[in-house]
Amino acid sequence: MDFLDASLIERGGPVMWPLMLLSLFGFTLFIERTLFLHKGQIRTNDFLNGIKNLLKKGRLVEALTVCEETPGPVASVIKSALLHHDQGEDAMRGAIQSAAVVEIPTLERRVGTLEAIARTAPLLGLLGTVIGLGNAFFKLQQAGAYANVGILSSGFGDALITTATGLAISAMSYLAYHFLHGRVRALVHDMEYAGHDLMMFFLRELSQSSREALVKDAQSDHEES
Repeated sequence: MDFLDASLIERGGPVMWPLMLLSLFGFTLFIERTLFLHKGQIRTNDFLNGIKNLLKKGRLVEALTVCEETPGPVASVIKSALLHHDQGEDAMRGAIQSAAVVEIPTLERRVGTLEAIARTAPLLGLLGTVIGLGNAFFKLQQAGAYANVGILSSGFGDALITTATGLAISAMSYLAYHFLHGRVRALVHDMEYAGHDLMMFFLRELSQSSREALVKDAQSDHEES
């Protein structure tokens, strides 16, 4: 019996369908998370330099607007720091940490599902193999006096298809999980770096005249609104 004379799904048995659905779900999830994390990735240094230039000119409201229009967690953290810039170092640090705590679960959402798929796929494959082996022995028993090694070997070959499929899905899912996990860690690092850098800018680099201009800009915007 030639290995390619029937589709792998038909030869693998009913467990192949859950495996195929699992692989499709994992692939869709990987694409969605990749696009989401890519959207949140910005040029952190360029973004920070732009915010700092606005702050030096006393244009706090414009800096906040830039943060609102910029996608991603880094802009959210910077916005939170700007809103608490005049409340002291501890308040600013707390605002940065609180914003990060809110953003991190959003970044990590559904990434762990890929790891779960990587763990589940081999088990489903093994289940399909056990079922296939059981069917092979049942056919061998039914053949009676006409039983031969060909029947058993063919059954073994079909049964092992699910294990191979499960292992393949597991390997791809683990690679996808580690890729996305790395992207999440990079974004978290960017948030931490941006928040700390802006806080040091307020504490050490921003002049007193610029601070006063920021307060006036905020008050002017509040009066207009």
